[in-house]
Order: sequence, then structure tokens, then C-alpha cells
Amino acid sequence: MPHPVALDPAAFRTEVDGKPTDLHTLTGDGGVSVDVTDYGARIVRILAPDRDGVPGDVVLGYDNIRSVMGGQASMGAFIGRFANRIAHGRFTLDGVEHQLARNGGAHHIHGGVKGSRFRVFDTERLGPGAVRMSLTYADGEEGYPGELRSAVTYRLDGDTLRMEYEAVADRRTIVNFTGHAYFNLAGAGSILDHVLTMNARAFTPTDATAIPTGEIRPVAGTPFDFTTPHRIGERIDADDEQIRFGSGYDHNMVIDKPPGAFGPVATVEEPVSGRLLEVSSSEPGAQLHSGNFLTGAAPRDVGRGGVPFVRRGGLCIEPQRFPDAPNHPNFPSTVLDPGEIFRGVIAYRFGVR
Repeated sequence: MPHPVALDPAAFRTEVDGKPTDLHTLTGDGGVSVDVTDYGARIVRILAPDRDGVPGDVVLGYDNIRSVMGGQASMGAFIGRFANRIAHGRFTLDGVEHQLARNGGAHHIHGGVKGSRFRVFDTERLGPGAVRMSLTYADGEEGYPGELRSAVTYRLDGDTLRMEYEAVADRRTIVNFTGHAYFNLAGAGSILDHVLTMNARAFTPTDATAIPTGEIRPVAGTPFDFTTPHRIGERIDADDEQIRFGSGYDHNMVIDKPPGAFGPVATVEEPVSGRLLEVSSSEPGAQLHSGNFLTGAAPRDVGRGGVPFVRRGGLCIEPQRFPDAPNHPNFPSTVLDPGEIFRGVIAYRFGVR
């Protein structure tokens, strides 16, 4: 991996919908640094040392705000107002059916046409290692009921990056947040030799359009069993209907921990560099996505330094509530009552082995 070149903050300054964007670098004492932009409250870059102490770029991203805006819409973004999919963009709450934007084929995905991925957050710097970003969604925006005031704080504490998020609404509504970084602990190439362990004994199967069927299925005996360590590429092309539906891994994993408790989600190891990533969260699920639709085609899939994103060149582990949860009563609730505070935490700890 080449030694990373410093990002130019000026290259991330522009104005979108009348609001300025900038680059915010978080530093701490653990050898890790993180760059975040106000546009989509997204992680642009994370530098983490390998087993020899050499820093390397461990998430996919772009060199400038123009490339960010023309690139993969979810890459690095904080996802709201509802992460993942809602079937046909419809859900019923208190007997009233709500129709959301259909921006993912026949379905609603990641908050809609103008979800948080495409919005500039208001930013407050909290010190060298922390920044708070806030965004208010209007009542009726994208079809959602209620004004929703939200915020996410990125906090770098030693070798751990924490995402602490919260929201409050003035009407009963639904909420689901996540972070959508594409990790590559090698810094280049595919993630197929990364070794993954997940604290998940079940997953939620989908139909051919990536909408959950409502079943919660044990992973035992399937390519989704990462309860013990496996190379990501070991079974990614298995003769399995769910693998075919996702063109690899693109499924919600059911995390083994008490409801609302903060606990371990996954561990990822890259054997050559020795880099290790431990993911923890307060959420009941985590979308496992193996970058199956990265193509390397310009301009969307060309990243920093003009290097193309290869197919399966990034791994997303997205702690969240279950996709399409409002349409499945057996899934953990995503309903937020007025005055109630929705809170969640995602933590990424970087280490070596």
C-alpha cells in the first residue's frame, strides 16, 4: 500500500443548496485519523496503522467534493431518515398508509431521493477528535410523517471511532439510521481474503428484489454462517438462492445480544497487513454487503488517486434496525413516538494481529 497523501481541505469546500461544505479531520492518540465531510455527514477517509505501524487508507472514498457528489451515493454516508429498504415505499402507521418516494426500483431505499446522503449537515466542532453534525427533516418530506430533528457525533477515542446518533420527532414516525463506510483493510484490491466473524446466528432472507420475506432463518449450514471465522470469498459464489439474489452478500444479519444493548457485531481481519476491525453497536441487525456492484467504471467508481473500485473491493457492515421493518410486525420496531429520543451507537475499533 502506498503511503497515503494528505487530503486537501479546499477540495471539499463548495456550496450545496445554499449551505457550505468542508472537510473535518479527527485526530487522536491511537495512530488513527478520520476525515469527514458535512455533505451526507460522510466518512471520507480513515487512516489506520498496519502491524508495522505504517498508516494506510482503510475505507473507499474520493479526493474532492465534486467526485463525492458524482460518486457512489451511499459511500461513507450517515444514512437517514430510514436506512435500507421499504417495500414499494409503503407502510401503515396507526391505520394511516404512507407512500414514500420509490428511488430503488419499485422500492424506497436509504431515505429517498433527498435523503441524508444528499444533504449538507450543520456542523459543530467539539475538539480535535470530535465533530457533531445535525439535520432536520421536514414533516412530509419524502412522504414521512413528522418533523424529525437528528444529529450524529463522530468521536475518535484512541483507536476507536464512535458514531453516536439521536433523533426526536413531533409526530409518530419511523426511524432507522446507519453508517455506510466501505472498508478495505488492505487498502486496495478485493476484500475476498478478509476474514470475517459475525455475532449472528440468524439472518433475514429476501426475495429477488432484496426485500425481506419476514422469515428469520438460522445461518447454520448456509454461506451466511460467520459465527466462526471464514474468508469472505470462501462461499460468496455458492450455489445458494440467497447468494444469487444478492450477487454475493447483501443481507441483514440478526445480531446476538439483548434488545437495545451495546455489544459486538463483527470482527474483520486482513492477514497480510495484520489490520483488524472490530464493529460494535446498539442495533439489533447489521447489513452485510460485499461490494458486489462496484464496477471500476468512471466517474462513479474511481476513487482517490484515480484508482478504480474493483468489484467486491469494499466491505460494508451497517448496524441498523431490520430492513422493511414497518411491514413486518415480528421485526424490532422502528416507531418513534413524539418527544421520545431515538439513540444509537456504532463503534469501529482498529487494531492489529
